[in-house]
Amino acid sequence: MKNTFLTVSATALASVLALTGCASGTGTSGSTTPATSSASSMPGMNQGPGMMSSGAPTASAEHNAADTMFVQGMIPHHTQAVEMSDMMLAKKDIPAPITALATKIKAAQGPEITTMTGWLKDWNEAPTMSPGHGMGEGMMDDDDLKKLETAQGTEASKLFLTQMIAHHQGAIMMAQTETTQGKNPDALRLSKDIATSQEAEIQEMQQLLDTL
Repeated sequence: MKNTFLTVSATALASVLALTGCASGTGTSGSTTPATSSASSMPGMNQGPGMMSSGAPTASAEHNAADTMFVQGMIPHHTQAVEMSDMMLAKKDIPAPITALATKIKAAQGPEITTMTGWLKDWNEAPTMSPGHGMGEGMMDDDDLKKLETAQGTEASKLFLTQMIAHHQGAIMMAQTETTQGKNPDALRLSKDIATSQEAEIQEMQQLLDTL
């Protein structure tokens, strides 16, 4: 099954959640320093809402090349999973557990696309990988997607589960690479969440295949 790369649509890019590092920036160095500076000794000066850190990057902006590659690769990977789920939800005579799975995948990965798109914007990184980079692991090619789109009934159910298992396995590989090589705390957290949730969904899909 060949890999392919899907460019994120303008709609997805326009729906960015502007994530800031405010919540994770409270643990900066110097916060436990005794009151030796005049500013820190003055009541209310440390925690005033108008006080901004002087040029130090927030935790959410700190990232390395592995973080960028993970996010740039996972956005089209998730986009394809949502597309495949939409195909199944548009079909008739699909068992309820499979439509429920497609709904769950779409509900989980759709918001993650928006979140990751926001990270790239915050990091001042391009929304897509530059030409020459490898394609997303486990992604379907155009022929695979066409087969899923035209399949019906039990055939469609089996094809969806088989394709999505391979798709999830690819996402887990990408997430594991991020876990070992990444730096950004938000991206690392997401990579672990993806690996955990998609491993569970693979088991669920394998069980569903046994019922068809």
